[in-house]
Amino acid sequence: MPIKKICCIGAGYVGGPTSTVIALKCPDIQVWVTDLNAERIRMWNSKDLPIFEPGLGDIVNACRGRNLFFSTEVEKHVADADLIFISVNTPTKAYGVGKGKAPDMTSIESAARMIGRVAMGKKIVVEKSTVPVKAAESIKRILQAAENKNAQFEVLSNPEFLAEGSAVQNLFHPDRVLIGADQTTDGCCAARLLAEIYEAWVPASVILTVNTWSSELAKLYANAMLAQRISSVNAASELCEVTGADVSEVAKAVGMDSRIGSKFLEASIGFGGSCFQKDILSLVYLYEHYGLQNGAEYWRQIIVMNEYQRSRFCRIIVSAMFNTVARKQITIFGFAFKQNTGDTRESSSITVGRYLLEEGARVNIYDPEVLEHVIISDLTTDSTLQETDQGLGMNSLEVKLRDRVTVCHNAYKAAAGSHAIVICTEWDLFKALDYEEIYTSMQKPAFIFDGKMLLNHAALKAIGFEVHCIGKRIQN
Repeated sequence: MPIKKICCIGAGYVGGPTSTVIALKCPDIQVWVTDLNAERIRMWNSKDLPIFEPGLGDIVNACRGRNLFFSTEVEKHVADADLIFISVNTPTKAYGVGKGKAPDMTSIESAARMIGRVAMGKKIVVEKSTVPVKAAESIKRILQAAENKNAQFEVLSNPEFLAEGSAVQNLFHPDRVLIGADQTTDGCCAARLLAEIYEAWVPASVILTVNTWSSELAKLYANAMLAQRISSVNAASELCEVTGADVSEVAKAVGMDSRIGSKFLEASIGFGGSCFQKDILSLVYLYEHYGLQNGAEYWRQIIVMNEYQRSRFCRIIVSAMFNTVARKQITIFGFAFKQNTGDTRESSSITVGRYLLEEGARVNIYDPEVLEHVIISDLTTDSTLQETDQGLGMNSLEVKLRDRVTVCHNAYKAAAGSHAIVICTEWDLFKALDYEEIYTSMQKPAFIFDGKMLLNHAALKAIGFEVHCIGKRIQN
């Protein structure tokens, strides 16, 4: 029987956009997005969505109330859905075995136990969250142990390959749709039903059905190899700076090789987001679990290189500004981990902001999508932010931030009176600013540190800025 009702558990960056596009493309299917977070569901039911993705709001408005619904009544909609997506958060563990590397499966297990308790009839359970290999097997064991005689389950793996900032387009035109299933009659039947949903708009030729473990591992390796490319070009950027080469020219030449390609060869202050670091650490944990230490160390070095690039950029800032930023005002343009999203998870801006605060700077921050309370929370969650010995008279972290961090809602106001601007996110709007006006309002010498290779450096120098960037030596 075809799928008539879908329930998605988890209304975050994966569950929300995925369910919305399915509702748009499959108007005969009723799609319920559920979450225990009442505030998140309230926002999905309002004009102010909890996440920013270009084009997402228009689709939600077109489908909401027709065949797309958002609810906190998770158990109710799980009970009568034909297909259940599990799209809950799986952060890196902060405790116990696997701390700092293994994914935290608490929410996955909780969702599986709830499904096993309340489901009725035949159910297809689909893991959409990023999970370690054999997670589907764990879900299946939990469901079987539930002793629910009123339900039958098939568990599939259907990892997402969404890039934040282009998630809607990724869903409309995916490179591939990967479905992992048990290679049994029932497993293949369940995979076919899920494939039929995607075939409403995706060519059948890009829908790939594999065994469950291959599907789970392919997700981890895809993100790990993309992150590897970023760290590779970032490693080249340092050599370019000391030799006088231009990393953009090197990357262009390398990327024109058809065997390599040009994507993810842009040097910057490092990758961020919810997936790359988490998935690499998950791979490291898997290698260590099976005693494969060389492989674990190989992938760990991608994270090491990423952290090194961030700290190196911070040291460039301090060194260029006469080896001190104490009591100086520095403006950070961009706090999201990349443009076209309000997500700050693992953002390089957090590292830069904390570093500058530790060095005694006053920091202004402007980002068009990130909310003030998110910025303050990100800067205060790290207990390593220490009191500086600059006579600032701060007695607590919150007081220190209140005095030295200002979240601005206008780029020009953020830059006014600053000694330096630091570009941390590649928002297109930063390229369109009037830098002559900004230069006039700043302290002199006025510095720009371009961590995203975003701006016209020759034009900035002509205005009077002292310019520093990643991967290129600039004569100031």
